[in-house]
Amino acid sequence: MSLTASNLHPETAVFRHTIPAGEPYLFEVKAGQTLRLHDLEGNQAIDTLFFAAKNPRERFDPQRTLRKQNKVYLTTGTVLYSNLGKPLLTIVADTCGRHDTLGGACAQESNTVRYALEKRYMHSCRDNFLRASLHDGRLSKRDLGANINFFMNVPVTPEGGLTFEDGLSAPGKYVELRAETDVIVLISNCPQLNNPCNGWNPTPAEVLVWN
Repeated sequence: MSLTASNLHPETAVFRHTIPAGEPYLFEVKAGQTLRLHDLEGNQAIDTLFFAAKNPRERFDPQRTLRKQNKVYLTTGTVLYSNLGKPLLTIVADTCGRHDTLGGACAQESNTVRYALEKRYMHSCRDNFLRASLHDGRLSKRDLGANINFFMNVPVTPEGGLTFEDGLSAPGKYVELRAETDVIVLISNCPQLNNPCNGWNPTPAEVLVWN
């Protein structure tokens, strides 16, 4: 884990928005700007996808990202690479210390398989991604690939499996990313109620942007 505080102050941000618990949000960050994802109340997973704004077919690629840094989790210094091998963003500050790329986004199908048939129709990150992308018009279902789960704790077991555990985050923790190109940011402020990724209680999250 690599904990690095930021010297940026919220009152100087050029953009600031609170995402309600369980809801999606789509916006853009320009090259050179810094984006902060802020876990307001603690243990809130923020499922996130990144796309190159000029060509949304170019998007975050977890395999390239993990292979280039030779680490499973993301933290300060991690460069997020696209499916074309280009840097999209760099993590420049992180007070949580570890973020997941393995657990994926909750969906109708995974809620059914992991929990119970009656959980199929519960609100999910996959549905959130679809809602926001279809409303925006530049993205479609085929663009929704593997995401980052900021603030989510998904340990790898000795046998090579994955488990969902209580988060490592706490109220006020944040991660900051510098955009290396213009990017579309697609967020699902995770609504999951069936595992501890949100502390069994989804809460609001905040995004801030600085020039």
